[in-house]
Amino acid sequence: MIKAIFFDLDGTLLDTLPDICACVNEVLAAHGYPPVTQEQTRDYVGDGARQLIERALPAGAADVDVCYEDFRTRFRASKNERTRLYPGEREALARFRARGLLLGVVTNKPQDAAERVLKQFFSQDCFAFIGGDTGMFPCKPDPSLARYAALTLRLAPAECVFVGDGETDARVAVNAGMCGVSALWGYRTRSGLEAAGAVRFADSYAALEKIVLQLIENY
Repeated sequence: MIKAIFFDLDGTLLDTLPDICACVNEVLAAHGYPPVTQEQTRDYVGDGARQLIERALPAGAADVDVCYEDFRTRFRASKNERTRLYPGEREALARFRARGLLLGVVTNKPQDAAERVLKQFFSQDCFAFIGGDTGMFPCKPDPSLARYAALTLRLAPAECVFVGDGETDARVAVNAGMCGVSALWGYRTRSGLEAAGAVRFADSYAALEKIVLQLIENY
């Protein structure tokens, strides 16, 4: 039986792209590099903060480590003023919880930044597990953190749904043995998600609810 839903964060639980882009450009400006657009940032996110900075910097930049640490410091202090929830999300999460489903977060976002933004937009008891990049596990699509999340909640991976908007999320669902659902309201295209192995798609939180109910009924 399906007992838990794990969510990716950026592009799935929250539209954080404007704040991420603004923070990246602060770092680039501070180190004398040209800015990136929000569209470029959309392509760069999904594989962790270090990969984001590597992609935003010009090829061959020698100060990746310095810029990465600068980004982490700035992003940790971000007020997330441009970040928004998605339509119908809060109500859907409340209905999931009312059904007795545990909710969790598995993200490549740095742990401190993930905890901070989730605390800002959600109630303290909303998520039973919050896992970000601490250096303890490899970033997604490696399944280690997702499997650890299930283990922490004393669940088998097959009892969990994994929802995310990225190719890494589609792959981690497969790699972890979870029921993957790809969120089309996020930062990637359906064709790219299909190429990553996605087989279930939701274009809204209302559509996600229907899919989860079907999974519960057909388990």
